[in-house]
Formats: sequence, structure tokens, C-alpha cells
Amino acid sequence: MSYLKPYFRRFGKPFAVALLFLTLEALCDLLQPTLMSRIIDVGVANKDLNYVVRFGGYMLLVTAVGAVGATLRNVISSHVSLNFGTRLRSDLFGKIQTLSASSIDKFDRASLVTRLTNDVTQMQNFTNGLMRIFVKSPLICLGSLIMAIRLNPPLSVVLAVVVPMVAVLILLNMRIGFPLFARVQKSLDRLNGVSREYLSGVRVVKAFNRFDYETDKFDGVNRSYQAISSRAMRMMSVFSPGIMLTVNFGIAAVIWLGGQRVDQGHMQVGHIIAFINYMTQILFSLLMISNVFNLFVRAKASSERIGEVFAEQDTMAWSGKTANPPASAAGSIAFKDVSFAYCGTDAVLRDITLSCRPGETVGIIGSTGSGKSTLVNLIPRFYDATAGTVEVDGADVRDVEPNRLRKRIAIVPQKTVLFTGTIRENLLWGKENATEEEMIRAAKMAQAHDFIEACPEGYDTKLGQGGVNLSGGQKQRLSIARALVRQPAILILDDCTSAVDAATETRIKAALREYAQGLTCLLIAQRMTSVMDADRIVVLDNGEIVGSGKHDELMRDCRTYREIYRSQTGKEAQANV
Repeated sequence: MSYLKPYFRRFGKPFAVALLFLTLEALCDLLQPTLMSRIIDVGVANKDLNYVVRFGGYMLLVTAVGAVGATLRNVISSHVSLNFGTRLRSDLFGKIQTLSASSIDKFDRASLVTRLTNDVTQMQNFTNGLMRIFVKSPLICLGSLIMAIRLNPPLSVVLAVVVPMVAVLILLNMRIGFPLFARVQKSLDRLNGVSREYLSGVRVVKAFNRFDYETDKFDGVNRSYQAISSRAMRMMSVFSPGIMLTVNFGIAAVIWLGGQRVDQGHMQVGHIIAFINYMTQILFSLLMISNVFNLFVRAKASSERIGEVFAEQDTMAWSGKTANPPASAAGSIAFKDVSFAYCGTDAVLRDITLSCRPGETVGIIGSTGSGKSTLVNLIPRFYDATAGTVEVDGADVRDVEPNRLRKRIAIVPQKTVLFTGTIRENLLWGKENATEEEMIRAAKMAQAHDFIEACPEGYDTKLGQGGVNLSGGQKQRLSIARALVRQPAILILDDCTSAVDAATETRIKAALREYAQGLTCLLIAQRMTSVMDADRIVVLDNGEIVGSGKHDELMRDCRTYREIYRSQTGKEAQANV
């Protein structure tokens, strides 16, 4: 809960002001039964109409003051809770952005979405309630107890029995409710996960006609969420009637004992009416307190889930002492005895030693799962090597601020990612202040300019989520153009032409050779023809380098390379240049 301290400081003053107005409202509510008892015991008993009118006016005045306090409290509480929710959601989103890939991998993506939406909303609603009924109910309950005891101490024996019984019910409510609502949130995570998976793969579902399977899977998690939620609400629903029954027994006892005391002349009728009103206020206050604890256990479960994200410590640190690299090292990459394993898995890379000179084009090839993408993900420091060092521009990447490091690198990922917006906005992701000429030049090199111009609105054409209105090859070309706009020192192409035909790939590579003068380029590919003309080809197999050199050298000395070559192209194939 320590992550909430900044919000206490930020919203503490308006929160306190809201509580002051709430206290004023509660005091006005507490005065009403006492004024009413005076009207009955004095005005009505003595048939004094002036007394009744005067105290009736006092009641109206107190009601008006309470209404003003309630209105101001509602305005302030709504403002504070909405701003708190907005700030918490923004800070949580910012925290997620600062986490390294290895830290984010500890959380399910659907769970992060739930924490950003549902969990923050639970916290926001609880904050709003604190400034409304959550604090008012205990004030009314405590105030009613004090006023009732002052009004008639003998009858307060009933309260001495009722209040402890209700307190026990509320404590049981908390102990049983919290684990249940924690399970409800986890079930909601699963529901969001299935929904997200279906929506992201809806085309595959349609292609394989798996509607029934997806419907059954969604129905399963939906029913599970219903069952867990129903069990939680069923357990919670037992306590409110129990509290109401206990307090109603107390009211019945007050009427019975009070009637006897009136007959004996020890108590006035107005006191009984006031005492019953206070008991009623206590009843509703305790019911609200019970509901408060229901919301509290939900908010507590949500708070702990949000706190897990804020508590996640990013293991990536840097010294900040790295000097500017020498000109001879600018654009260089070096892997020195690098090994890497994802959390809880076997090693994916083993003892990798590899150097890339500035301006060199290095092709990386290997079978699926050989560690090609993992290797290049260590360069922009998406992950830290388990052993060994990765150097860029002659400096260990662990000594360089990630933002500074990544400004020199552009990467075209294996899975093309485009964002909702225009083509222009997606291209300018690479460099926000790029000129129109730079953007068009990059699009032409990526062979994307022609199809962009053919779109109804050209570069201002709107893209759907993930670029759903483009083909796979078009998305890959836009992704390449986005990287080229950046004009990086190091360009990483991670199997980014798999959906492009051979002729288009040839034109892209020809443009890259012209563009890449002095640019270090790492080219990962599944197709042999994509890397055959690279300055150097590195062959990976099962996380280890098994060959490095030119095409002819590898054909002579590397059995793995020969197997890939023969399986893909045959002996007579030539480099795609």
C-alpha cells in the first residue's frame, strides 16, 4: 500500500474538506431525532403550538444546512475520486512502460489490462465512497450511540448487546469476503484473456470454422466467473440480513422496555420515538458499514494487484558514466561469451561470441527456435544476458541509458506491429520530426510508396487496429519504412520480408545497400536467398554458433548451412541480388 502515499499528499486537502462537509451533514442528521422528541414531549404534551412551530423551524433550518453540506461534499468527492482514478491509471500505465521485457513477462497481458481498468475503477469507487457513505456511516453510528445513551442510559443496555453482535458479523464478513473477491479478480483476468485471444485471432477462427470451440471455451470461463462471483455475492448476502435482523430485534426490545418505563412514569413517549430513530439510524449505518466492508475487500484485492505492479523492481540499471564512443567504434556490435535463458527455462543462447564491424551487413540464419530473435533482442537491451556481455559502440549495454542506446538502433520485428491512426503517424513513430522528403524517401526504399499513393487518402489513410486493412506484405513494408525514417546507426531486420514476394524483396535489398553506407545491418531470415549476399553469414543451431563466413565458405565447411541450403533452394540456386 506504500504506493498510495503520493496520492495521500496530492489529494489529502480536498479529501479533508469533503470530510468536514460530511461531518456537518452527519451532525445535522443526528440533531433531528432530539428536536423531534422536544416537540412531542414539550410542544405536543403541553399543547403549545408556538413551541411546535419554533422547533419545527429549527428542524427545517438544520435540514437545509445538512443539504448544503451534502451538496458540497458530493461535488468535492466526485472531483477528487475522478482525478485520483485518472492519476493512478496514468501512473500505473507509466510504470508498465518503464518495466523491462523480463519484468513484464511476469504478468499476463490480460491481467495488466484488468489492473488498468477494473482494479483502478474499484479503487476509484472506494475513494469516492470514503468521502460519502463510508465515513458518514461510522459517524452516524457513533453519534447515534452517544445521543441515545445521553437520552436514556437504562435503554442503552440494548445497544451494549446489539453492537458487539454486529461487529462480529462484520469481522466474519471481511475474513470470508477478501479471499473470495481475490478469486473473482483472477477469474476476470481469465475472462479478459480469452476475449483478447479470440479478438486478436478472429480471422483464424473464421478460416478454420472454430466458432463452436471458441464459444464453448468462452462459455466455460464465463460460467466460471459467474460461479465464483455468485459464491462471493452469496456469502456476502448472508451478512446484511443478519445485521438487519439483529438491529430489528434491538428495536423491538427498545419498544418493549420503553413501553414498560413509560407505564411506570420513568420515561416520556418522545424519548422512545427519538431512541427508535437513533436505533434506525444505527441500523442503516451498520448496514452501510457492512456494504462498505464488501467494497473494501474488493478494493483491497484490487489494491494489492495494483501494488504488485508498482512493487515490481526493474532489474535493468545503468551507470550513466559512459563517454561518447570513438568514431571507429560507432555502429559496432560485440557479443562476448553471451548466454541467455528466459526465466524458468533452459538456456536459449550458449557461449555466443560474435563481432559486427561498423557498416557491415551480417545475415543470421538457422532453424526455427535456434535463438535468432533472442540474440538480436539483447542488442537494444530488451533483456539482459544471463552471462557474458553485449557491447554496442564499444560500450557494455548495461552501462548505457536504454533511451540513449535505443535512439541509435532501429528494429523491424518479426511480428509486424502497426498502430491505430494514419499511415503518416505510423511512419513518424521512427522519427517524429522527420520531414516529408525523409518520410517519402524511406517509403520508396521499403517499396511502400506506390501502394500508399494508391490508397484513397495517400499517407493520411486511416489504419485499423494492427493495420487490419492492409495485407501482410504491405504491413511489413510499412514497418521497414518506419525503421528507415529513423536513420539509425544499427538496423535490425528480424525476418521482416517473409510476406514479401522475391522481386519486391530484391528491390528492398538493393535500396538498403544504397542506403546502408556506414550502417551496421543485422538481417535475420528464414529464406536462404535473403542472406546469401550479406557481407557475412552467421549460422545458429540450438542456441550456438555453428558457422560463420561467406556463402561459399559455409557451403564447404558448415553441414547445418548445407542442409538448410539444400532443403530450401537446391544445389543450383543463386543468391538473390
